[in-house]
This record gives sequence, structure tokens and C-alpha cells, in this order.
Amino acid sequence: MKPPATRCAAAAASVMLLLAAGPAAPATSVAADPADAPWSWPASPAPAVLRGFDPPPEPWLSGHRGVDLAVPAGTAVLSPADGRISFSGWVVDRRVITINHGDGLRSSLLAVASDLQAGDTVSAGDSVGTVAEGGHCPTACLHWGVRRGETYINPLQFVMDLRPSVLLAVPDG
Repeated sequence: MKPPATRCAAAAASVMLLLAAGPAAPATSVAADPADAPWSWPASPAPAVLRGFDPPPEPWLSGHRGVDLAVPAGTAVLSPADGRISFSGWVVDRRVITINHGDGLRSSLLAVASDLQAGDTVSAGDSVGTVAEGGHCPTACLHWGVRRGETYINPLQFVMDLRPSVLLAVPDG
């Protein structure tokens, strides 16, 4: 296991690379697991990433358990995959909608104004509400978190190819 300083530096470098890359191509998806159905961005066109995934080293510590996307207030928020609404309402001072996609995967989107209720079924690409004011960004944005069971995972792995680049040797001649 890498020492904590090395893990933090590696995580910081990964986040900086994601942020420097700017908006990703509007690819439909790159599934995190071959058994997973394709996912899409929760806004269209594919938004820029304002703040990347930065999970805490321990579950009880502070961190950023999702990604902040550059999506203006009033913009439609789309279901990233088929699912069923498991929560729609206020959490402290933010409007949140959570979609259960099955196989232990759940998306949480905030701040989202929505008329949907727990139990409503949605398909990938369906509007689930609109970006509301009052998120945790300095200006309006869409925060997207994904959990597998109780573990937060990087949502970008469902819509971008996050595998490291491999440099190949150039043949002589």
C-alpha cells in the first residue's frame, strides 16, 4: 500500500488532469463494468468539470464525494441511466434527487428542483428536474455523486475513459 502522502499526491494529480482536460466529448458512455448498462451525462451537452472527485482517505473525513459540473441554473437535469427515484426533497438547505439504478448503484444530484417522487421510474436521458440555486458552488452548478453500496465512486468513470494513457516506443527507422 502506498503511503498517504503518495496517495494524496496521486489523487491530486488525477483531479488536476481531469480539470485541465476541460469538457469531455459528448460520448454516450464508457461503462465502469462490462455488466453495467451505458450511462450518459446528467446534462446536455456534456458539461465542463468544475471540481473533480476527491474522496476522503477514510469515510468519516471530509472530501468531495462527487463531481461539480458547469451547468447553469434552470438547465434540465437528465437521468444518467435507467432507474427509480429513491429520494426527492430537501437535505439541510439543498434540493436533492437520488436515483437507484439497480445493482447497488445510486446517483445523487444536487441542487435539483424536481416534481418527481420516490418510486417514480426514469429512463436514461429523461429530465428529472432543473438545476436550482443553492448548491455548494460559488455559482450555480450540478453536483453528481454515485455510490456503489455505501462507497462513493467517481461518476466520470461512467461517461469518460479514465484509464491512464500508455506511451508506446517509436520503432527505429
